[in-house]
Amino acid sequence: MIKPVNAHISATPPPPVMEARRWLEGVEFPADRPLINVSQAAPVDPPPEPMRRAMAEIVLNDAQAHLYGPVLGLPELRAQLARDWSAAYGGTLDPAQVAITSGCNQAFTSAVATLAGPGDAVMLPVPWYFNHRMWLQMSGVETLPLPTGDDLLPDPDRAAALLHERVRAIVLVSPNNPGGVEYPAALVAAFRDLARSRGIALIVDETYRDFDSREGAPHDLFTDPDWDDTLIQLYSFSKAYRLTGHRVGAMVASPARLAQVEKFLDADTICPNQLAQRAALWGMRNLSGWLAEQRREILARRAAMTQGFQSLADWRLLGCGAYFAYVAHPFDLDAEAVARQAVREAGVLMLPGTMFAPTRSRGGDGRAEAQIRIAFANVDRAGIAALFARLTALSL
Repeated sequence: MIKPVNAHISATPPPPVMEARRWLEGVEFPADRPLINVSQAAPVDPPPEPMRRAMAEIVLNDAQAHLYGPVLGLPELRAQLARDWSAAYGGTLDPAQVAITSGCNQAFTSAVATLAGPGDAVMLPVPWYFNHRMWLQMSGVETLPLPTGDDLLPDPDRAAALLHERVRAIVLVSPNNPGGVEYPAALVAAFRDLARSRGIALIVDETYRDFDSREGAPHDLFTDPDWDDTLIQLYSFSKAYRLTGHRVGAMVASPARLAQVEKFLDADTICPNQLAQRAALWGMRNLSGWLAEQRREILARRAAMTQGFQSLADWRLLGCGAYFAYVAHPFDLDAEAVARQAVREAGVLMLPGTMFAPTRSRGGDGRAEAQIRIAFANVDRAGIAALFARLTALSL
């Protein structure tokens, strides 16, 4: 008889996006009211055509792209990222402080694997990115929730009061998933100082850094010559260059940390996707103008979302930025019931706040039951207008 499933995995809820897609089963969407899917924060378009042509050339002509490569990634890509980050953040990064991973999720899982094990804890601000929470739960690592204010920003003083001796890291995501908020540079620095004073890591996930509304560096952590004694930064090429299916991300950390990460990566995927790495390198060298245009479009959609909620009675916009709007709904139902009924009655697929925070039955403060995440990056401005028309008509 097959032995039971690992208890940590069996206790972990299903992947939220996959769970939400099941709500579509049996629902018909007429041609004049197609589904508006604002559930997932991933580009649905392929990479730009020049990149796809470059990738085709690589497939045909670069034999090394089909073989195993270095576990920590393509040396040229590591060096390019170190140069670009040094310029962008006004600090000094060395290629030896860069690892390439199979997506940003793997950057997170490998970082945590080197920091914490069963019985340890990691602090996540609430609402959290659900895959971060899932990995901790599956690994037997306690999630220490850090409640945020009405502005969705975490408070370093509150974090300091909650930290205990088993906490190994604090995780920040900015621009935030799911909240959309951009963490001020001073706030991020305060968390760095807190983590350093407690001898723990600060993990800063900057998956959406390319769509930050601020000009210049979003923080100055890399200007500290000793940054790598505390900071671990994560990044995704998937959002920048639409390489989601190719799985390519990055981690920036100390060489000593990356020596431990290498063990995890070698036992997991052996090396990052070779084609994806070469595509990311080509993108960094050739698509700066294209990426700037993509950023402008995302910021225009953000503005449309903000304006829309100003005129949508009873809904309250809590945070908006990068790919996300995080809102409080006005209905006398919990968020999952609202999201499920929105599929049937409005043809809109959104994710409930209960997928990003502890529910009241699990010690939450009840706010998640009144909150919704809307991932708007794949909806153009006409689609955003249609979204608001449907939300306005929604009566539950």
